[in-house]
Amino acid sequence: MKARPSLTTGPIGPALLLFALPTLGSSVLQSANGSIDAVWVGRLIGENALAATTNGNLVLFLLTAFVFGFGMASTILIGQSVGRGDIVAAREVVGTAIGTFVPLTAVIAVLGWIYAPDLLALLGTPAETVPLAIDFLRVIFAAMPAVLMLTLLMMALRGSGDAVTPLIFMAIAVVLDTVLNPLFILGLGPLPAMGIGGSALATALANYVSLIGMLIYIYAKDLPLRLRGAEMRLLIPTPSVLKLMLSKGLPIGIQMVVVSSSMLTMLTLVNREGVDTAAAFGATQQLWTYVQMPAMALGAAVSAMAAQNIGAGRWDRVRRITQLGIGYNIVLTGGLVVALFFADRWVMELFLAPGSPAIEIGRHIGQVSTWGFICFGVTMVLFGTIRANGQVIWPLIILFVSMYPVRLGFAFGLRDWLGTDALWLSFPAAMVSTLIMAAALYLQGGWRKAPVMRFDESRIKAAPAEISVVAEGAPARNPNAPATGQAPNI
Repeated sequence: MKARPSLTTGPIGPALLLFALPTLGSSVLQSANGSIDAVWVGRLIGENALAATTNGNLVLFLLTAFVFGFGMASTILIGQSVGRGDIVAAREVVGTAIGTFVPLTAVIAVLGWIYAPDLLALLGTPAETVPLAIDFLRVIFAAMPAVLMLTLLMMALRGSGDAVTPLIFMAIAVVLDTVLNPLFILGLGPLPAMGIGGSALATALANYVSLIGMLIYIYAKDLPLRLRGAEMRLLIPTPSVLKLMLSKGLPIGIQMVVVSSSMLTMLTLVNREGVDTAAAFGATQQLWTYVQMPAMALGAAVSAMAAQNIGAGRWDRVRRITQLGIGYNIVLTGGLVVALFFADRWVMELFLAPGSPAIEIGRHIGQVSTWGFICFGVTMVLFGTIRANGQVIWPLIILFVSMYPVRLGFAFGLRDWLGTDALWLSFPAAMVSTLIMAAALYLQGGWRKAPVMRFDESRIKAAPAEISVVAEGAPARNPNAPATGQAPNI
């Protein structure tokens, strides 16, 4: 097994930054890939085809959000296991995750293919786009096992301290998808023209190739989470591990649904303001996707790094990781906010026609609202640390309060007084309230008192000695011994 730098020893600042940057790169690539696919479909096939992809992408997002929750739970469990030097437990988490989700995603793919027309009817898809949407959605469901398993494995690798491998194979998937889209849509060379189905097929092939390539790479490099020989028995899900993944992963997945449903409600309010305002808000949303990426990457990096240090009993490092994560966020996200403030006209013209009245509306939305993402970034770091010790219920409650009573209450309640600015100010209002509640939760400190997450290791104890190894770079520890170090009192 090749040794890799440990996240539980050595300088924290460089390690956190070097861990966060590949995660940020993966997020940028993923978002850019969606934008490029939309350009190919819109320009090569037309607006109806682009509208048809919306439904498929919505279904894909909801399922990815579901898997994201369990992937985040795997990141935490793997991180704590690696931190306490128990690589066997980390592999058991990976085995349970794969053993559970491979058959589940296969069932989803089959049912999705069969019931795609019914699902589109349930979503209220416009009649003129239904035939195109069925072609797109069915192939997207065929791609679902690869997309979801790739997401799960990438998050598991980050939990082990490896953020570079996910970046490599995300880049491969994005390049393949970008190149194959026009080939399959237009039928260039010997390929048949498949229209919108070709776009979905490009996504499917890109993800399957990337998934297979990642698995080959994991075994070729003998990365810590690989399973071989007697370890293959770990693919049979362990009930205690699955129970932990469900209890921690489901609330995280629901958080994404809460945020998305709140945004859908806001969209209905924005659409009432007319086409120009809706177009301006749409352009602003494109920008916000990129503005929030450093915060999301730092939150994920802090969570993985904190989980390993919690597993190792290094609570002094957990505090410092959080502090540095907040500092990095203020610099990175704050820098983007300032840059957009001065370049807002230019960036708006990337999405809107020159001279459009929507440009000035979009600039105003950005000036009123975008600063709130600095607060959002600090919150993501605090939540990342809190989740690293398994506390996922309070972050869900906080997000629900911020998204509904605060954001929607602000938008509805102050509409008569502030006009449309009530809509735009509701975004930073929600972000500030989330930060205040997250900071109170972090400082209160109850989340620190949760025991290091463990599960029934009877099957591990009975496993052959050949799989009883410790992670390189992590302190060796008896799996049954209590974690050293106690959570400090605030």
